[in-house]
Amino acid sequence: MSEAVEGNGAACVEASKGAGDHAVHDSGHSGGHAHHGSLTALAVGAIGVVFGDIGTSPLYAMRDTFAGHHPLPLDELHIFGIISLMFWSMMLIVTVKYVTIIMRADNRGEGGSLALLALVNQHISGKRWSAGIVLLGVFATSLFYGDSMITPAVSVLGAIEGLAVFEPQLERAVVPMVVAILVGLFFIQKRGTAKVAAFFGPIMLLYFGVIAVLGGISIAQYPQVIGALSPHHAVSMFLADPFRGFLAMGAAVLAVTGAEALYADMGHFGRPPIRLSWLAVVLPALVLNYLGQASLLLRNPAALESPFYLLAPEWFQWPMLVIAAAAAVIASQAVITGAFSVTQQAIQLGFIPRMSIKYTSLNAGQIYIPVINWALMIAVILLVLVFQRSSNLTAAYGIAVTGAMMIDNFLLAVMLFIVWRWNKWLSVPLLVAFTALDLGYLSANLTKIPDGGWVPLVMGLSIFTLLTTWSKGRALMRQNMAEGSIPFELFAKSAHSSATRVPGTAIFMASTFEGVPSALLHNIKHNKVLHERVIVLTVAIQDVPHVDEAERATVRDYGGGFYQVVLRFGFLEETDVPATLKCVMVGDQSFDMMKTSFFLSRQTLIASSKPGMAIWREKLFAWMMRNAASAMEFFRLPVNRVVELGSQVEI
Repeated sequence: MSEAVEGNGAACVEASKGAGDHAVHDSGHSGGHAHHGSLTALAVGAIGVVFGDIGTSPLYAMRDTFAGHHPLPLDELHIFGIISLMFWSMMLIVTVKYVTIIMRADNRGEGGSLALLALVNQHISGKRWSAGIVLLGVFATSLFYGDSMITPAVSVLGAIEGLAVFEPQLERAVVPMVVAILVGLFFIQKRGTAKVAAFFGPIMLLYFGVIAVLGGISIAQYPQVIGALSPHHAVSMFLADPFRGFLAMGAAVLAVTGAEALYADMGHFGRPPIRLSWLAVVLPALVLNYLGQASLLLRNPAALESPFYLLAPEWFQWPMLVIAAAAAVIASQAVITGAFSVTQQAIQLGFIPRMSIKYTSLNAGQIYIPVINWALMIAVILLVLVFQRSSNLTAAYGIAVTGAMMIDNFLLAVMLFIVWRWNKWLSVPLLVAFTALDLGYLSANLTKIPDGGWVPLVMGLSIFTLLTTWSKGRALMRQNMAEGSIPFELFAKSAHSSATRVPGTAIFMASTFEGVPSALLHNIKHNKVLHERVIVLTVAIQDVPHVDEAERATVRDYGGGFYQVVLRFGFLEETDVPATLKCVMVGDQSFDMMKTSFFLSRQTLIASSKPGMAIWREKLFAWMMRNAASAMEFFRLPVNRVVELGSQVEI
C-alpha cells in the first residue's frame, strides 16, 4: 500500500466554499490571503463596508438615551455624563478590546465569532470545558443573525424618520418608504454588490466628513462641551444618579453597536486598514458629532426630537437626509453580506445544512444565499411593521450586541491564557475591565426585555436550537453509520476479485475517513459490479479559512484499483470537487469526468427512542435533512454523472 500527496496549482482549483453531509472537519495548515491595494485605498474600502453600523449610531443613540424607554433629564450633569460614557466605551470596547487586542486573534487573516471559535477549538479540543466554549461561540453566531435582522430595520428607519422632522405631515409615509427601500435592497442582492460596493467607501467618507463638520460647528457655539470627554463626568453622573445612570447604559451602548463588525470583516481588508480608518476618520467623526449633539441639546433642549438632523442648517437638511439614508442602506448592505459570509462558514463547520450558494463575481467573497436573503427580508420587514419607530427597535438592538460582546470576552480569555499565554498580571485586569463594562451594558439592556428586548433573545435561542440540533444530529448519524462498518482496506482485499469489473471510474463520497461508504456496499450488493477504479472520496473541512494548494489532495493506494482520496478545503473555500480532481493523479491516471460516475449516499432519518436527542429534535433534524440543498449542486458535480443510493438510518 502506498501513499502520495498531490499538489494542484491555482489554475486547477477555483476559490471554494461549503461542505455538507459528505464533508468532515479536519485540522491542518493553511496560508492566509493577501489584501491587494494600497493602505489608503483599503482604508477607504473599509470605511464603506466595516463602519456602516457603528457609523449610523448617531442617528438615534443620543435621542434614545434621553428620550427612550428610560429617559434622563436634559441637564449638564447627565449630558456630560453620557458623552463621557459613550467616549470611553468607544475607547475601551472598540479601540482597546477589538481594534488593539481581539483583531490580533486572526485565523489565517480571518475574523468573526466562527473564525475565532475554529481557532480556539484547535487549542482546547478534548478539554472538559471545550464543549461549553463551542456552545458559547455558536450562541454568539445566533445573536449575530438577530443583529442582522435588526440593523437594517433600525438604521433605515432612523434615517428616513428625518422626513417627519423636516416635514411633519410626511410622518405616515416613513414606514412605507422604509419597507420599499428594504424590499429593493434585498431584491438586488442576487445581482451582486461588486459594482455598487465601489461607491460605498466614498459615500461613507462623505457621510463621516459631513457629520464631523456639523458636530464641529455646533461645538464652536458651546466649546465647554469638550470637557465632557473627561472620565470623571461619567463617574459623577453614576454617583449623583446611580439608578437612572445604570438604566441609561441600555441606550448609551448604541454608540458602540457594530464594534464586532470590525473583527468580522478583518478578512476582507486586513488589520492595518481597519485600524487606520477607525483612528483617523471614524472615531474622530463620531466624537465630534456626539459632542455637537450634546452642545445642541444644552443650548436648545427642544432639539431632542432629532439632535442628529437638527445639527444641520435649514438649507442642508434635505441633502443631509439623502446622505444619511445612503449611509443607512450601506450599513444594511454590509450586515446582509456578513450574514451570507457567516452562513457559509457555519455550513462548512457543520452547524447549518447545505444551502445553495451563488457566486456573484470572480471575488470569492461576493456570494448570495437565496434562503438567507429572503428569510432576512421577511424578518426585517416584519420588525419595521411591528415596531414602526427606530426608538422602539433600539430596545431589541442592545441585547443582541451586548450579548455577543460578552461572549467574545470568554473566547478572548481562552486566547490570552491558552493560545497567546499572556502574562496574567496584564490579562486579568484587561478581562475584568472588559467584562465589567460589557456586563453593565448587558444588565441594563435586560431591563428592556418587556419593551422589545425579547426579540433578539427569541431569535437567538431559535437559531441556536437549529444550529446545535444539526451539529448533534450529524454526529449521531455518523456514529450510527460507523457502528459495524467494514475497514476499507479489508474490503479492498476481499472485494478485489469477488465482483465483475467494468470500465471507468466510480467515486463514492464518504462523510468519514474510516469504513466503507454505504453507497459502495449497496452498489456491490444490488448491481454486483465494481468499476476498474474505485475511489472513496472524503471532503475534509479544516479549521482554517484557506488551504495551501500543495496540501489540497492526499491519495492512498490500496491496490487492485481501490483508492482513498481526501480533498482538503478551508472554511472560506468552495468545494468544487470536479475542478479539484482535474489536477489529482490517482495511480498514473488523471480524472476524465466523462468516464467518471459519482455515487452518493442519501439517508432517510427515522426518529427512534435510542438515546441521543429528544424525539422533537430528531424530527427537527430529519426536516432539516430533507430541506438541505442537493449535494450534486453543492459539490458542483456533473448532473448526468451522479447516482444516488438511499438507506434508512435511526438516530
